[in-house]
Amino acid sequence: MLVLAAGMGRRYGGLKQIDHFGPHGETLMDYAVYDALAAGFAEVVFIIRHSFEPEFRTEVSGKYERRVPVDYVFQELDELPPGFTAPAGRAKPWGTAHAIWCARGRLAGPFVCVNADDYYGKNAFRTAAEHFARPVPPGPLPEYCLVGYPAVRTLSAHGGVTRAICELDDQGYLLGLSERTGIERLGDTGRYVDQTGSVRVLRGDELVSMNMMGFTPAIFAQLEGHLTAFLAAELRAPADAECLLPEVVDKIVRSEAARMRVLATSAAWFGVTHPQDRAGATAIIRDMVARGEYPSPIWKDG
Repeated sequence: MLVLAAGMGRRYGGLKQIDHFGPHGETLMDYAVYDALAAGFAEVVFIIRHSFEPEFRTEVSGKYERRVPVDYVFQELDELPPGFTAPAGRAKPWGTAHAIWCARGRLAGPFVCVNADDYYGKNAFRTAAEHFARPVPPGPLPEYCLVGYPAVRTLSAHGGVTRAICELDDQGYLLGLSERTGIERLGDTGRYVDQTGSVRVLRGDELVSMNMMGFTPAIFAQLEGHLTAFLAAELRAPADAECLLPEVVDKIVRSEAARMRVLATSAAWFGVTHPQDRAGATAIIRDMVARGEYPSPIWKDG
């Protein structure tokens, strides 16, 4: 499992990947690692930044490393394809597609990637593990997977969010990802304003990507090609532009460079985009622990 933990948490106001949500100070990563191990994943690689490495290792050390092989990959501004250098004054990381590309020398087999600051649920990890356990279908294209959640179950009550809506063919493969920004909860559904200024209302059952995707190592060469194009494009000159995984995956599947099966999950997703989301996440975890879904503390000897 590859855990994307290099984010800066600007909207949240801090490093939410190591913030404490559980009754004994557990992070959301604790629950992700616990569920991944229960589903059969056998290794965890964290993508972090050198600037908070000591703090992150303190959080991780003594918990995961006694239970599963753990390694670290660093997403830094100067880690770029040949011929490119980071511009002066750049502070923001290059985005989630770049983060995964940074692990290209570390992962030699299929892997699933997740965000460190999201809760994905037991069923989501089991679903991804079952996908990897299936025989690889014959064909010239690499086959990836994406765990999809109903849109309405991923919205925040405290502000707009960005979601990548899945477009599917009749066999459950991804045709493309349509990113929508500023989606706000509207009762049992959601709404957003499109590029023309028109208000659009979602049904609520649309499957969306929460960056839980499964890849083979073939993804690294594809990511490098798209990252190179991103860095070279004059239109991506703004200092805070990012090469984002949903955008790259959309281009890969639309160009028919890979097949990506969308796996619907019954798991409940939640995350912490805004500071106000913290109380709700803490309450959900407390209720799951009370129902016996997780031990408390989650790592008995950690």
